[in-house]
Amino acid sequence: MATADVGRRVRGKVKWFDPGKGFGFVVIDNDDRDILLHANVLRNFGQSSVADGALVDITIQETPRGFQAITVHDIEPPAETEGPPLADFEGMDPEELRAAPLEPGRVKWFDKNKGFGFANVFGRPEDVFIHIEVLRRSGLADLQPGEAIGLRVVEGKRGRMATEIAAWESALSL
Repeated sequence: MATADVGRRVRGKVKWFDPGKGFGFVVIDNDDRDILLHANVLRNFGQSSVADGALVDITIQETPRGFQAITVHDIEPPAETEGPPLADFEGMDPEELRAAPLEPGRVKWFDKNKGFGFANVFGRPEDVFIHIEVLRRSGLADLQPGEAIGLRVVEGKRGRMATEIAAWESALSL
């Protein structure tokens, strides 16, 4: 990448992103340089985090300290592994899981170390369980209390469970 790359749109893969540090790096094919992805740029897209291995469509800019993302246009979750994300979804029709309506909600709390958390859907009193594997397969690495999200929710073996999470701003276009 040369200085002519200022404002150039590229596709890359998230090498790693740490919500606690507020940044991470993206790599693109045929280039050994890392591209800085700052949390503020990600927030402008409507997300507070992004999963390692997610594919991103970004506009980059060269700075004196190297290349950085200045706009996020799209995020695709990392390639799915085989099988259902949780044992709780085994035996459920995959089409039914995908067809669940996207509901507006807010994160109540999420503990990345524990691997789960809860959200509330607007207008409903019960909590919705969020497993970290569902979060990762949705292209996110972490959630913050109070964060607005879109949830696809089903009745699972242990109550209401999220099958997909989306940043609310990007969920509006789904």
